[in-house]
Amino acid sequence: MIHRKSRDEIKKMIHAGHIVALVHQKMKEVLEPGISTKELDNIAMKIIKENRAIPTFLGYGGFPASICTSINEHVVHGIPSENETLKEGDIIAIDVGATYGGMVGDSAWSYEIGKVSPEVHKLMVTTEESLFAGIEQMKPGNVLDDISKAIEAVANREGYGIVRQYGGHGVGHEMHEDPFLYNYSVGDKTLIKSNMAIAIEPMLNLGCDDVVVASDGWKVSTKDGKPSAHFEHTVIATDDGPIITTKL
Repeated sequence: MIHRKSRDEIKKMIHAGHIVALVHQKMKEVLEPGISTKELDNIAMKIIKENRAIPTFLGYGGFPASICTSINEHVVHGIPSENETLKEGDIIAIDVGATYGGMVGDSAWSYEIGKVSPEVHKLMVTTEESLFAGIEQMKPGNVLDDISKAIEAVANREGYGIVRQYGGHGVGHEMHEDPFLYNYSVGDKTLIKSNMAIAIEPMLNLGCDDVVVASDGWKVSTKDGKPSAHFEHTVIATDDGPIITTKL
């Protein structure tokens, strides 16, 4: 069942989203070659707790950290580790969730570490573009497939793979609520109504669509080993246009 949010719930979601945005702002400042993904997790945890919020990911389905850190060909759900350090030319997707007053903010962003190849930079720019193309369609009277088609059109224009097994989702009291949002058109005619909240999150690959899950049951990687980019915002549909809760 899809739950439309009340005014008070939206206010709390905006605050939760602001905390998530503060984490991403700090990530931009500290990301550099040599930093470990565990250090990033520690920084994120500190910011979330200092702002009287709960790290949504920690313990979710047994996940052992407060953020997901996915490097290069790793798409989503990477577990931070002291033994995993960033190198010049890497890209990293950092997924952050914070719960404030019982409401969730969820956002992922991909970052370049130093100078990356032109083809990887283009993948990053295009994936971010596809996110905002999807957000533009998040308005009452449209259907979910309008968002999916907008994302797919940007991906297809550049010939990028679209991750099929994962996608966007409703968000609010829980990190994952109805509805599921595909990043490609499946003809979903679910009507978008005012005060619906969805985490829109395209994941585009430099190569094929296919992904595989690691033996730890978490880390998802491209099957062909080519880089993947991931961008996500929590968005609320309103009669005055979409509200991005996770943007500073």
